[in-house]
Amino acid sequence: MTERTSHPPNERDYLPGLGKHFLLPFYDVVHHLFGLAPIHQEMITLAGLRAGHRVLDVGCGTGNLLRSTGKRHRDVELVGLDPDPKALARARRKARRGRHVMRLDRGFAQELPYPDGSFDLVFSSLMLHHLDTASKDAMLAEVRRVLRPDGVLILADVVRDGHDHHAHRRIGTGRQMHEHLHDNIGDAVPKRIAAAGFTVEPTRTKTLRLGGTIGIEVARPR
Repeated sequence: MTERTSHPPNERDYLPGLGKHFLLPFYDVVHHLFGLAPIHQEMITLAGLRAGHRVLDVGCGTGNLLRSTGKRHRDVELVGLDPDPKALARARRKARRGRHVMRLDRGFAQELPYPDGSFDLVFSSLMLHHLDTASKDAMLAEVRRVLRPDGVLILADVVRDGHDHHAHRRIGTGRQMHEHLHDNIGDAVPKRIAAAGFTVEPTRTKTLRLGGTIGIEVARPR
């Protein structure tokens, strides 16, 4: 079964990055084996970042997307949010080694701890399928809230065709995550983003090195 982490009543449960906490040391290995770096590079290119922009990565994990963004844009402000303190600790160590300046906060996508209209760009990379249906909608509403009127959401997640019963074995482990992937069939993700108050560009798709399709969504608040 997929491991769920319990917290006091004022906190939420969450699914760890690879479904179980003991797999965290392999997070970056899996990132490399599946070929996620090119997807991150395309997301950064699509962002059209400029000096002074403020960037939030929701579900930043060990900080790979933030670090790649910082390498290409030293003049933007980087903020990452994740519920997993161990993943954040790894992200901080990697940021120090690479001399990247970034703020890393522990928190939940459904309750972003930031003021309205405080970011120019929000990234989300392979995180949406970790959330149940209600939490997905709550996250997108929160992203809409914290984005500036001319801001951009760039979200990448698994795309399912409805016949792939083994998708969860490639991108995560456990029945819970597999159930969450049912929300990603066909064009369900861009429709969900649009329902949250965004104008969504046509989906860009990429194939992972070890199989599976990733959809990259570019969306702007309406």
